[in-house]
Amino acid sequence: MKLINATFAVLILATSAGGAMAFDREPKRLGQTFADTNCSWCHGPSLQGFTTAPRLAGQKAEYIENQLLSLKSHKRDNPLARQVMWGPAATITPEVARELGAYFSTLEAEAANDGRRELVDQGQNIYQTGNPAANIPSCAVCHGPDGQGAGAIPRLGGMSYTYVKRQLEDWGQGYHASAAFPMPAVARQLSAGDIEAIASYLSFVR
Repeated sequence: MKLINATFAVLILATSAGGAMAFDREPKRLGQTFADTNCSWCHGPSLQGFTTAPRLAGQKAEYIENQLLSLKSHKRDNPLARQVMWGPAATITPEVARELGAYFSTLEAEAANDGRRELVDQGQNIYQTGNPAANIPSCAVCHGPDGQGAGAIPRLGGMSYTYVKRQLEDWGQGYHASAAFPMPAVARQLSAGDIEAIASYLSFVR
């Protein structure tokens, strides 16, 4: 709780000047300068993320761009997004979103390694083959065999167990219903055990 409160406090300080986010308009440095000034407070100096904030390093450029604009338009409406990201995203222009995506995609991603190891095999099985009996497709079909993602489809390999778990749970509860098909529908089919296993497995994927 102390970490979350501290994170929110820093974020408020970073955006307090009229709600504006600071960034360098020089095109070739826009993404990195903006990230260093604004994103590193919550996502870490190397953008590998924390428990309360996802890893941005190595994420797909198009996905980052789309999500920032979804946050700006309030289409991404899960509780943490409302509380932490709606404010900062309000001032992000399409240009900044594009440059941030391009910059994040060039950074090397590290695996979070924070899942439950005893669930890795179960999670890998669901990820790779799905569960036809429960109408759950293979995650690998869209996200790739190693969770690498493609284009607007996010990279999942190595993402924090806590973040993936929370996102799947939020979809299951009806948040961010405008997200690209088929994720909201798939998430609603996952049991709590499925979510635990998938999130655990992905946290160890490199």
